[in-house]
Amino acid sequence: MIDRVNSDTSSARKILRPRRLALLGTVAALGVAVLAASPASTSFGVASLISPAQAAESAATPPGFGDLVSKVKPAVISVRVKIDQDDDKSAMLQQNRMDQDEDAPLDQFSRQFGFRFPGGMNGMPRQHHQTITGEGSGFFISADGYAVTNNHVVDHAQSVQVTTDDGTIYTAKVVGTDPKTDLALIKVEGKKDFPFVKFADQKARIGDWVVAVGNPFGLGGTVTAGIVSANGRDIGNGPYDDFIQIDAPINKGNSGGPAFDMNGNVIGVNTAIFSPSGGSVGIGFDIPASTAKLVVAQLKDKGAVTRGWLGVQVQPVTADIADSLGLKAARGAIVDSPQEGSPAAKAGIEAGDVITAVNGSAIKDSRDLARTIATLAPGTSVKLDVVHKGDSRTVTLALGELPNERQAKADDKADDGKAQQAPGTPRLGLSLAPAGDVQGAGQKGVVVTEVDPQGPAAQRGIQTGDVILNVGGKDVANVGDVRAELAQAKSSGKNSVLLRVKSAQATRFVAVPLA
Repeated sequence: MIDRVNSDTSSARKILRPRRLALLGTVAALGVAVLAASPASTSFGVASLISPAQAAESAATPPGFGDLVSKVKPAVISVRVKIDQDDDKSAMLQQNRMDQDEDAPLDQFSRQFGFRFPGGMNGMPRQHHQTITGEGSGFFISADGYAVTNNHVVDHAQSVQVTTDDGTIYTAKVVGTDPKTDLALIKVEGKKDFPFVKFADQKARIGDWVVAVGNPFGLGGTVTAGIVSANGRDIGNGPYDDFIQIDAPINKGNSGGPAFDMNGNVIGVNTAIFSPSGGSVGIGFDIPASTAKLVVAQLKDKGAVTRGWLGVQVQPVTADIADSLGLKAARGAIVDSPQEGSPAAKAGIEAGDVITAVNGSAIKDSRDLARTIATLAPGTSVKLDVVHKGDSRTVTLALGELPNERQAKADDKADDGKAQQAPGTPRLGLSLAPAGDVQGAGQKGVVVTEVDPQGPAAQRGIQTGDVILNVGGKDVANVGDVRAELAQAKSSGKNSVLLRVKSAQATRFVAVPLA
């Protein structure tokens, strides 16, 4: 591997050398041009080629991160866990935590990137009982030993040890974890004067400097630097995704470590990387400080996190859906269905309603709604701005508590059925039959019995066997009902019609273009 890398590097140098010389020649030529254009009496020092504004900016640029690192590094810890499991559970943990080479690149965002495994785990016979060792990072948030790390670092840990910057090893206990945000709070006993850091109060700005400190590949106390590359990233981890993207190199073992701003405050918790190769390619993801503060406070107080529960299945409002509903903009979350007995159902929220704001704050999409509701405590009274059958109204309700195994569903996936259309309705490309006439389809709606693969409904993912419950806001029971609603939508000048479709997976809304 080393030889190949060296060989490749040598080849690259041979290729790049002429280009580098060409670039240097261009720079030299530009330098001559500048000198030739300057007055003869000018003293050609470096300063004479820099404008006053540039000189001021250069003087304001910090020479390095030494002072910052000296301030924050003592609060960063290395976290080592041991998991003693039997064959089946160890195999499961290995599958869940290892970066698999055959995974698609998006799968390798992998929250598991903080773990190393001893030899014998890949392709080698396993013993009935074995010890799995994992390493990650963390940081103290109080002088009495509370520290933050990732849930996936300490998940299923039988024992947790932390090593501080001065090399001292302590035993830690897990206070609480939150798998939904991949955060965990641990506690080290025995001292009251641990160095600690604070979460930033301000949101990280794109382009700001960021310094990451952690334990990559077991090399504790490693410092890397870069900038904030983006905010609000969704990496498919869950409904509360709102990651900060940074380009400071982070690798396996950096999980749970902090990313600092130039004031020494934690702007995010390193939790994932995008890596086709398994190493850093300059795309890392951090849990924002705003999220971490809320979660950690609950973990410290109660050992668990409780979230507000609205009780709706929602999906984003696409341009087609907005057009079919007569909305001016493709914003908000459309309700697929309220869950029976939920706060939303009790408040009169119906399928097809579009939630556009919570307590006066605009909702961008379904994921934004899920995150907003999750930050509110159960029992909180909220006001929802709702578009109901074309009319705007405000609904006030009290949030419930999110059940342990249930969460507000924010399905941002593309519709994955196949097109449907009934006889006499060539606009959709489907053949339909009343649901009551098809065994197992129930009594409501019309069943898709055949799909034209070239039709507009097929392009929206409607499949044979799907049941159309509603067209354009009206319940349908037969082919005539579907035709009538399609004609009405067309005569109203709409470019698409909204269908409420029930499939084996779930009930969803599909906006189908009207040809």
